[in-house]
Amino acid sequence: MHKLRKLLLRFSLLPRCTIAILGLVVLLGAAGCTNGSSALLPLPADNISIESDVPAFTFGIIYPIAHPFYENITERAEHAAAAAGGKLIIKAPDEANVEQQIRMLENMIRLQLDGIAISPIDSKALAPYIDQAIEAGIPVVCFESDVPSSRRLAYIGGDNEHAGAHMGQALGGLLRNGGMVLVESGVTSMSSHQERLDGFLDYIREETNIQILEVKTHEGSDERALAELEKMIDDHPHFDAFVALDFISGSSSILAWKAMGLNRYALTFGMMPAIEEAITNGQITLAVTQNEANWGNQIVDLLHNAMQGKPVLERIDTGESIIDASSQSQKNKVERSEAIVQ
Repeated sequence: MHKLRKLLLRFSLLPRCTIAILGLVVLLGAAGCTNGSSALLPLPADNISIESDVPAFTFGIIYPIAHPFYENITERAEHAAAAAGGKLIIKAPDEANVEQQIRMLENMIRLQLDGIAISPIDSKALAPYIDQAIEAGIPVVCFESDVPSSRRLAYIGGDNEHAGAHMGQALGGLLRNGGMVLVESGVTSMSSHQERLDGFLDYIREETNIQILEVKTHEGSDERALAELEKMIDDHPHFDAFVALDFISGSSSILAWKAMGLNRYALTFGMMPAIEEAITNGQITLAVTQNEANWGNQIVDLLHNAMQGKPVLERIDTGESIIDASSQSQKNKVERSEAIVQ
């Protein structure tokens, strides 16, 4: 029964033109058996074309949480997949939930996708399931957060510990290596978030005289992120700067700065339209980006090469850069100029 189901699944994935040809062969055989002759059925007219709408490949992408931060990545990945004749299946838990991520990965394995990319919520918990996909012949790449203990083919993203130190260096420049700071991070089990926090704290403690007043985490909840930030502000009203080590914390700071009319430094990780607008409007001082806008193209290109048996790099370091009001203003001018030309 298992072999029959698998045969039917493979048959259902055949291009329509192939199914049509098989059907024609069956009809020919039936005609021969019925009439006892070798007469052939008439062929289709030359002006009739049979086209296949079956994609060349289907890749899956699993995010750690459903959030606007990933929309640009999805858009670019879908464009790259369509250009290569493929399609994507995009999944993400509503909130950071490792059990949901595991079920999504298991389902993609059952669907026998041609490749999977995942930003794991919990690297330790996801490692055996990534290995299951590899054993099933499905290439897997990690992005944003890595799972080096697994058999994943590659990692796409930045050096998160270095990026955290970069954030510390930027903060030290703003505060002249002094002052008092509030810090918020994301999901404690997510390696990228923990590595950024470690890199940031190490730099602040070793290279500056900045005082860390409090560090909070929100575990993937927008509501908790805002509540924790508001409580820290109430408890430490004389703080000089707030550092968000993930995009959810950064989004919460925009709401808090707007509601409270705060005039303090606010630094965050990651770029998306809301962050760009906040930098322009002065709610966010600067953002450290790991050039995540390129992740979508890189995911599709890498999986496509792996599917074709081509060699792939085990690590694609996307680096990091700082976006502040000056660089954002320059970017806006370029975009307006391009719009006028078009």
